[in-house]
Amino acid sequence: MSSINILEAIVAKSKLSKKETAKQQKIVESAIALFAEKGYSNTSTSEIAKKSGVAEGTIFRHYGTKENLLLSVIAPFLKESMPDLAKDLREEVNPDNNTRFEDFIESLIRNRLNFLKANREIFRVVIKELLYRDELRYDLFPHIGKEMSAFIGNAINDYKARGELADIPNDQLIRMILSTIGSQFVVRFVLSPETNADNEEREIESLVRFIVYGVSARD
Repeated sequence: MSSINILEAIVAKSKLSKKETAKQQKIVESAIALFAEKGYSNTSTSEIAKKSGVAEGTIFRHYGTKENLLLSVIAPFLKESMPDLAKDLREEVNPDNNTRFEDFIESLIRNRLNFLKANREIFRVVIKELLYRDELRYDLFPHIGKEMSAFIGNAINDYKARGELADIPNDQLIRMILSTIGSQFVVRFVLSPETNADNEEREIESLVRFIVYGVSARD
C-alpha cells in the first residue's frame, strides 16, 4: 500500500539475515523495534545497546554508525520485497483506472508521495548514503530500477496506443519521468522538508503539468 511503513513491515516479516551472529541479530531486532516505535532520529545508539543487552561500543564495532545499522536492515528488505511493493504499486496506480496519462502521473506522484511521507527518515538516510556509497547504488538500483521501469514501460505503451504520448523511445521517457519525479522528491524531503499542505498541492499540480506537457503528443 502507498502508506506502508517499511520499519513496521520489517517488524511484521521478521526476516533478518542469517549471516549475522546471535549478538548482531539481537542488535538489529532491538534497533528495528526502537526505530519503528520512536522514529529513526529519536533513537540513540545507547538506547539500542541497552535494549539489546550489549555495550554501545559493540554496535560501533559491528556497524560503525547508526546509518550503517539502519541500512543493514533496509537494503536486504528492499531487495527481497521489491516485487511485492511493485505489485502493490501496479494495483493502486493502474492505467486501466486512469483514462488520461495526466491522471496516471498524478496518481503515481500522490502514491509515491504518501509512501515517502510514511518513510521520510529512511528516505533521507538512504539518499544521503547513495550519494557517497557506490556499492549501495550498485546493490539497490538494479532491483528498484527493474521493477519501476517495467511498470512505467507498460503504462507508457498503453498511453502511446491511446495517442497521448510523443513517439519517444520508452527508455528515454522512463528516465525523464522518473528523474523528474525523483529529483522533486529529493528536494521535498531532503533539501527543503518543510512544506505545508497548500504548497504540496501546488507542487503536485506543477509537477504533473511539467511532465505531461513535456512528453505529450499534442502540439
